[in-house]
Amino acid sequence: MAEFAGSPDRQAVIDYALKLGFDLVGIVALDESPSDMETTAVERLQRWLDQGYQADMGWMDNPKRQDIRQVLPGARSLVCVALNYYTPHRHSPDPDHGKISRYAWGRDYHRILQKRLKPLADWITATGHGARYYADTGPVQDKAWAQQAGLGWVAKNGNLITRQYGSWVFLGELVTTLNLTPDSPHTAHCGTCTRCLEACPTGAITRPYVVDANRCIAYHTIENRAETLPESVAPHLNNWVAGCDICQDVCPWNQRFAQPTSIDDFQPYPENLAPKLADLATLSEAEWDQRFRASALRRIKPAMWRRNAQAVQQNHRC
Repeated sequence: MAEFAGSPDRQAVIDYALKLGFDLVGIVALDESPSDMETTAVERLQRWLDQGYQADMGWMDNPKRQDIRQVLPGARSLVCVALNYYTPHRHSPDPDHGKISRYAWGRDYHRILQKRLKPLADWITATGHGARYYADTGPVQDKAWAQQAGLGWVAKNGNLITRQYGSWVFLGELVTTLNLTPDSPHTAHCGTCTRCLEACPTGAITRPYVVDANRCIAYHTIENRAETLPESVAPHLNNWVAGCDICQDVCPWNQRFAQPTSIDDFQPYPENLAPKLADLATLSEAEWDQRFRASALRRIKPAMWRRNAQAVQQNHRC
């Protein structure tokens, strides 16, 4: 643990976070009264919830998501971090192989983020200040806060785009009682581009910045626990069996700024680049346990893998 006398200042926190391996770091001040940007983000979230666009993701309605100060009494600042996970590999064009979203090709990103966030939190608490961190695991509007911290901007497909790495980044947050000088919010740069909306095969991006999970391939292949996929989604899988990267693949910013990650743990496991549909369609509990250890793909249970793969196979037969 790094030594520091007194309370760390802004630059000390940023330097230590970068030393721990984060690619991007930004800071938001949590004033007693929400900023205009925070208020707007909360209003957008509530409208999204009111429309039922969260589908069965009930955790999105957690009140703490609308007021981050509730997660840590006396919170004064939010440290936002990002890790680049892009690798230049490509999906197999073989129709007998499924497609897995790029974020899940390698080791479970939650573990990689937490491995860096925990020592940052420990370092801050050792100076007498409170700290609590999240790695896509808590009631935090991570993309909205990342924009306010200056890391990038929320795109029309709902992802955060950074100038350094495109949208191929994992986000983490650390709430602290430290009073830190904030960064300036990032400006948006999607302009008039609508490629992500036009490319989505199910029309899940109902309008710029609004994604309906009920129509989203990623939601249905990862979160939907039903025995069968909706008829409005199943015919449009395009071989996706775990997530979907279509709206990111067509993004001009990604095509321009994506660069290989320096983190070995994000390198793809070979079986995740070109999984055989026939294997997934008959996946057993034992095979699932062996194949997806230390992987974010463990969220997709064996019956869901079989369902997703069989739906793709059915499309090929039609």
